[in-house]
Amino acid sequence: MITANTRVPTAHASRYLQQLAKHWSHKFPVEFTPQNGRIALGDSVLIMDADPEGLGLSLTAPEDLERMQGVVERHLERFAFREELQFNWAPAAA
Repeated sequence: MITANTRVPTAHASRYLQQLAKHWSHKFPVEFTPQNGRIALGDSVLIMDADPEGLGLSLTAPEDLERMQGVVERHLERFAFREELQFNWAPAAA
């Protein structure tokens, strides 16, 4: 399994976390509160943490990590169409 993390600066982190969780809840197992969320995307897992300064994302995938990052980014960008989100994924520390 490969894990990458990013922190997306936004004042609307909780809103985006909840929108993404609700959006995928019809297709994947989802657990979330306004501050934290977990989405099991098949073999991959997305963990989200929201605070007033931004949204933390941790994505773990067995392979195709870059493809899954793109899937997450595109969905969040649709919810955040009024602002430009910045994703700077980095490998998780071992």
